[in-house]
This record gives sequence, structure tokens and C-alpha cells, in this order.
Amino acid sequence: MQDKANEGNGTTGMEHDEQGLALSTTSAAAATAYRKAVRHVLEYRLDAPTHMAAALEADPDFVMGHCLKGLMMLGAQSTRVLDDVRPALDAAEARLNGATDRERANVAALRALYEGDKRKASAIYEALLTEDPTDLFALRQVTHALFWTGRSNDLRDYVAAVLGGWDEKTPGYGNVLGMYAFGLEESGEYAAAEANGKRAFEISNDDLWALHAVAHVMEMQGRLDDGVEWLTRPQDMWDDRNPFKGHLWWHLSLFHLERGEYDRVLAFYDDSVRTDDSDFYITIQNAASLLMRLEFLGVDVGERWAALADTCESRVGDLGLAFTTAHDMIALAMDGRTEAAGRLMESLRNYAQQPPENTTASVMAPVAIPLCDAIGAYGRGDYAMAADLLTPLRADFVRTGASHAQRDLFSQLLIESTIRAGRTKQARALLSSRVRAKPHGVGGWAKYADALGELGDDVGAEAALEHAAHYSVQAD
Repeated sequence: MQDKANEGNGTTGMEHDEQGLALSTTSAAAATAYRKAVRHVLEYRLDAPTHMAAALEADPDFVMGHCLKGLMMLGAQSTRVLDDVRPALDAAEARLNGATDRERANVAALRALYEGDKRKASAIYEALLTEDPTDLFALRQVTHALFWTGRSNDLRDYVAAVLGGWDEKTPGYGNVLGMYAFGLEESGEYAAAEANGKRAFEISNDDLWALHAVAHVMEMQGRLDDGVEWLTRPQDMWDDRNPFKGHLWWHLSLFHLERGEYDRVLAFYDDSVRTDDSDFYITIQNAASLLMRLEFLGVDVGERWAALADTCESRVGDLGLAFTTAHDMIALAMDGRTEAAGRLMESLRNYAQQPPENTTASVMAPVAIPLCDAIGAYGRGDYAMAADLLTPLRADFVRTGASHAQRDLFSQLLIESTIRAGRTKQARALLSSRVRAKPHGVGGWAKYADALGELGDDVGAEAALEHAAHYSVQAD
């Protein structure tokens, strides 16, 4: 691979990143620590901040070190970190005179993300990657921004646009293939997604994102046994990884859930999904989603809602992601915390007044507020109101970001609301669609049978129950 560190911009003598792109530091120690920090961010390792700090200790004027620090803190997807991000952003911007054009673009993207404008950041990253397609950390950042704005096809296309600048000899190639695999999966190209994801994992079995992409394929295709085999690992396999590891256990739990193995799911919840009172965004999402799916299937989750609601109540007002806020609302509603739910709704209405460039604020009025209203109504037992609010939102769930698999919770909420509101014909229609999209789900077939039976279709109900029994037997 050609060393790009000495190309243009007066970069002679500078250090470089893992892909050979110039860094505005002459400190070998700073560059080494930076490379390790970026690598460990990509691998979700707990010690990534330690290496980032070492880079700045070695060179306090290192622009990309300050940029990395700010972006890592923003990775918490929380409005509560903004005061801590600001010094890193200020430090990076104050040192731009000695930066390369690529570094300037990265700092501009940090500014856009700090201001909540994920769309602007995505456009900056797209232009940056057109010039420097091997800027791996920029690629990682833009895929996350696209993910949280629901731009499924762009997750595929942004990565595809840089692949021509990569080959298997370029460090980080496996990570790029893993990102591409996930974009392909979210775009419905499952065969290509699985092939690229498995190749990425062959190149680097530390790439949890590639592992995750393949799990998504198996989830969307209803390949429950394959999914269990793919994700079953020793309990301590990822002890050195950050909370993303809990999301992998969440995915494994979904395969067991679809097979009707509810005791296993509860054990995964306690041992791997929610092991402490962490309020990290993905932990909240995983926990609330898993408990709610169990509730829909009539499983007694015990006192778990109360413990989760304690954490979610402490998060009221943290509006980093509309998707997370909806899960905060789920925990509050299911634990009957009406007053806290009211404060959460007030915070949503206030945040909706932010400038429209703020990506999260822009989805409050059209999507997040009615979605959270519907969740609150469901928690109060007003299932008709929940169904009324959710029905016209179905096409807009994507605007909250996240994946098809994660957003499926909202579709299940609509189904359950129609069932409990006595709207059996609407439930039948929704379930007819569901069992064709997810034919391996035991619970979906059972609910479909109930709806058909209530409407007098005994033959259809019996056939649906046979499907449920078949897949339940298959799990055994």
C-alpha cells in the first residue's frame, strides 16, 4: 500500500494513521496511541478511552486526538455529555491552522454532530470520503449517523462508494466489509450481506459489527437455529468489550424468544443483557425491548420492570436519541410511573422547539411524541388510543433510527394494542402480514390463530396452531 502520509498539504514529517493518511502530529507516541484507540473503538473495547488519553498526553496539540475524544463522548448518544464534549471540540477547532484538509473535515463533522445535525455531518463525511475513501474512522462515524436517521439504503451505498479504494491488504478492510454487510442487510440484500459479513469476520474475529450483521440476516430470515449457533459463545467471551456486547446477547435472546424458550430469555436478560443499573443508551434499548416482547407473549417478568424504570426515570430529559426515549417511556409506562411519564412527555415537547437542523428534535412532533403517547396509553390500559396513535405512524417508525429488527417492537406494540382493544379484524390483518414476514415465530402464529378463531375461521385457526406447534417442535 502506498504511504499517503507525505502526499500534499505540506505533510512531510507527519505521522499517519493505520491506513497511511496523514496526521498533524510529529509524535510517534501520539500516533501509535491514536491508532490503537481507533482500532479499539472499532472493536468496542473498554480501554479505547485510555489510548485516546495517551495520544493527547503525548501531544496536547494533536487535532485528531481532540476530535477523537469528542466523537468518542458523543458515541454515548446522550445530551448529558454535551458539556464534556465542548472542550474537546474547542481544542480541535483552535488548532486547525496546522491541520490537513481531511482533519478539518473531521472536525467540521464533529461540530455538526455536537449541534445535533446528523444530516449535515453525513454530508461532510460523504465529501470527505470521496477525497479519502480509506478514512476508516470517518466511515465508522457516518454509518452510525445514517443508522440513527433511518437511512437504510445509504448505510449500504455510502460504504459501497468507498470500497474501490480498499483491498484486502489495507488494514481495516474487514471492518469495511462488516459495515457493508450491515448496510446490505438493512437494504434487504440478505445473501450478499451474509457473505460479506462472514468474510469480514474471517478477516478479523474481533469485529463484533460483522458478527452482528450476520446475526441480523438470520433474524430477518427467521433462521433461528442458525442464529443460536452463530451467537452462542462462552459467557465471558466479550468481558473486555463495552456495552455493545449486551446487544449481541439481546440478538441471541431473540432467537430463543422466537423458539418459545422463555426461561432461557429471562436468564439471558439477568446474566447478559442487563447485569447492572447502567443507563447507557443501548442497554436501555435492549432491556426494555426484551421485557416488552416477553410481556406480549404473556410471560411474567417479575420485578424487572421496576428496576429498569428506576434507571429510566433518572434519564428523563436525556434526549440524545428518539429511539432510546421511546424505550425509556416503555419502562415507565409498564411500571405505572404516570408522573415520570408526564415529565418525559413534557421534555419531548420542549425539545421539539430546537432548531429543525437538530435531527432528534425534528422527529419529535411527527413521530416521537405520538409514539411515546401511544406507549403511555398502552401502559394505562387505553389500548384503543394506543392503536389510534400507532396505526398512522407505521411508515414513520424508521425515522427514529435503529434497525428493522429493533423497530419491530413498535409493530408488535400496534398488534397487541389492536388485540386488547378488541379490534380483531385489524389484528387479523396485521398478523396475517406478520406470520408471512416472520413465519418461524411461535407467538405470532398463536396470536393469529386466536384472531382467526374469534372471527369464526376455525379452519384457519387450526392451521395457524399447527404452524405454531411445528416451529415449537422444531425448537425442541
